[in-house]
Amino acid sequence: MFNGEKSTKKKTKTESLKYLGGILLSKMAAGGAALLRRNAKKVNDLNVFPVPDGDTGDNMRMTIESGIAALEALETDDIAEVMKVLSHGMLLGARGNSGVILSQFFAGTSKGLEGVEKADPTAMGKALQRGVEQAYGSVMTPTEGTILTVAREAVEFANGRITEKSTIRTYFADLAKEMHDSLDRTPELLSALKEAGVVDSGGAGLFYIIDGFNRVLNGEEIDGGDEPMEKPASFVNTSFNADSEMTYGYCTEALLQLQNKKCNPDKFDVEALKVFLASIGDSIVAFKTESIIKLHVHTLTPEKVLEHCRKYGEFLSVKIENMSVQHTDLEKGEKQEEPQEAPKPKVKKQNAVVAVCNGDGVEELYRELGADEIIYGGQTHNPSTNEFLDAFARIYAEHIFVFPNNGNVLMAASQAAELYTEAKIHVIPSKNIGMGYVALSTADLTSENAEEIETGMREAMKAVISGYVSPSIRDADLNGIHIKNGDTIGIIEKEVVVSAKERLKAAEILADMMLDGRYMLTVFCGKDATEEEQTTLTELINAKRPDAEVYFIPAGQDIYPYIFVAE
Repeated sequence: MFNGEKSTKKKTKTESLKYLGGILLSKMAAGGAALLRRNAKKVNDLNVFPVPDGDTGDNMRMTIESGIAALEALETDDIAEVMKVLSHGMLLGARGNSGVILSQFFAGTSKGLEGVEKADPTAMGKALQRGVEQAYGSVMTPTEGTILTVAREAVEFANGRITEKSTIRTYFADLAKEMHDSLDRTPELLSALKEAGVVDSGGAGLFYIIDGFNRVLNGEEIDGGDEPMEKPASFVNTSFNADSEMTYGYCTEALLQLQNKKCNPDKFDVEALKVFLASIGDSIVAFKTESIIKLHVHTLTPEKVLEHCRKYGEFLSVKIENMSVQHTDLEKGEKQEEPQEAPKPKVKKQNAVVAVCNGDGVEELYRELGADEIIYGGQTHNPSTNEFLDAFARIYAEHIFVFPNNGNVLMAASQAAELYTEAKIHVIPSKNIGMGYVALSTADLTSENAEEIETGMREAMKAVISGYVSPSIRDADLNGIHIKNGDTIGIIEKEVVVSAKERLKAAEILADMMLDGRYMLTVFCGKDATEEEQTTLTELINAKRPDAEVYFIPAGQDIYPYIFVAE
């Protein structure tokens, strides 16, 4: 049974609460985020495979915290407006598949609350039901026994208990209770969870959020821990000084909430905004999602951007960075932690590539294959929807091919592709750096037929299988294999196939299994894969498969010492 964190607050009599407004909703959301933050590691550890790559708790935490950050500049008790800003912030900050589903759940709830200033239990129930429907619709093949089931069953239960005597407190109490009980049932619906002896991690993350909502409703103050949600920017010691000249301008990014009292958000002309931005800068990106504008421009006069945009609304966030700082420092060989983007080329490319990579070696490899933008990320560090949008904005091309290189990054990339309008985005469903490498290495990026390029990439990936060598972090019994904490396991696609005390032995067995019926094996070596070990592994593979071609690539990825791709 799932043991959620118990509240330490004594129950007290509280006044009836028939309607929920925006101010209280903001406090509830902050409480939900705080409770999840406090329990993120517990959620991370609910991993089917006993490998050190659990990140669901962190992804969902960062997703909802992006929504909380967007609420900081908002002062209204209109629940529809608060939910709209909260959900949009989550949409842009969504990380990992569970984070994207969470953002879609809140986005649907926001749509369900349109036109509602204060919500009673019935209105709240209808809105959350809309959230469930949108969450299910965001997944190509919904799977029961996941966060989707936990959300659906809890909303159905709470909605079924609404009466004339119901209050917002009784409604959320029912919601939290059934969410806990539904989470307990997930192993009965998903055999992989039952075999691993865990409940669904995404469902657990959602439970902590809604339980936090419920606790705040009952007067509890939730401490999310000592670490701040957003780390303050630190001073950078730069060679841009009192004698330097501003040459490259400022990279200016903002989220603008259009205001009804300043304009008609539904009829706002984004193209006219682009014309204005083009008159004062370049590298223009501007698009509208409901009543929120996301914009990006390189300009010498960012103050004009702020002045112009405030005619139509108020800013949810603004980021202005001096691009001359990076240029000056690069000339002197100084590396900044967060390099600024360079001005876009004047000639629009036909095709460009964005890839998610983790490791200096694999990043270099992808750049050699033609990647225009690298997003740092992978297992345990899933990039957000907004990071993809920013990468797209730095590229000037008709078509952009995106390699998520991780199954848990795919939905954030796809969500960004739906939001972006300045280019046609092609998300290639690469599940690891090896699959992306195979797809990109076979592509002709000079072709003017983008659909043909995408088809070729997908076909190339179908011809290969992937395997992973990883340390085990707990005892487990999976696929008939007994795994001990500290052993090394071998995984082919989504199935554990071997467990051994020695890493080389596990790698040898895994490679032999993958080369059954195949002749070529590409081995992506992680940070701690030594040359001596690689030499020994080569000898072991050649002894069993003398006709096989084996290639080692010093990728430098985290988590997995070896990633195999056989074809």
